[in-house]
Amino acid sequence: MELRFSPLFSGSSGNALYVGCDGAHLLVDAGVSGTRVAQSLAGIGVQPGELNGILVTHEHIDHIRGIGVLSRKYDLPIFATPGTWAAMSGKIGAVAEKNVRVFDPEVNFFMGPIEVVAFPTPHDAAEPVGFAFELDGARLAVATDIGCVRDSWAKYVLGADAAVLESNYDPDMLDAGPYPYELKKRIRSRRGHLSNDDAGGFAVRLIEQGTRQIVLGHLSKENNFPELALKCTECALRQAGIEPDQDARVCVAQRDMTTGIYSVRSEFR
Repeated sequence: MELRFSPLFSGSSGNALYVGCDGAHLLVDAGVSGTRVAQSLAGIGVQPGELNGILVTHEHIDHIRGIGVLSRKYDLPIFATPGTWAAMSGKIGAVAEKNVRVFDPEVNFFMGPIEVVAFPTPHDAAEPVGFAFELDGARLAVATDIGCVRDSWAKYVLGADAAVLESNYDPDMLDAGPYPYELKKRIRSRRGHLSNDDAGGFAVRLIEQGTRQIVLGHLSKENNFPELALKCTECALRQAGIEPDQDARVCVAQRDMTTGIYSVRSEFR
């Protein structure tokens, strides 16, 4: 059985990621409207009603905007940490009690045949997490909205066959951009976001430990652009003696549209 994933939306204006196989269909976050998520899922051949549930990384609006609507319309369970549930309960509307699912970080659980482990991340939210997914020996890690690289979360991501990794901002663009000082300070903080340089350095570590597919995601619309994020990571890889497209595949997730369907075991399609 093949583990697949598809970044449906990835950026500061909204995020949603499909993860699935023939026996299960999962959604990580729904930070755009329920209608747009449903349309994107249909575009990759998945109907929203087929989802086993929605996994939530944290309560910021660019990750939860559509989850309440999707849960009510398609009777979908929502999985989140206790802290995230408390923080988002007034933001997503009513959710049927049977669809309120609470999990503890670092405790593995199954959604169909896919094993899920959520791991704590350093971000300015109530109880944020990243996710790792395993199926028949294949492992996908999702690490976005992360302020800094720490061993506490890196241990869940290193060794994955494929990874969705945040590459949020270019430091020079952030400095020169229109954001107020306090927001710039928050983005740069150890509970903010990973820069392109951070992503490039961690991508080297990933590939050195066996990762062969990296999708850079959650790019800021104001403080980054795809070509720059990709170039920064590719430069970091080459400096470490790693040849992009030969030793590993690296691409950038689209902000406002589906990027594609990727197999964790094989080459990108």
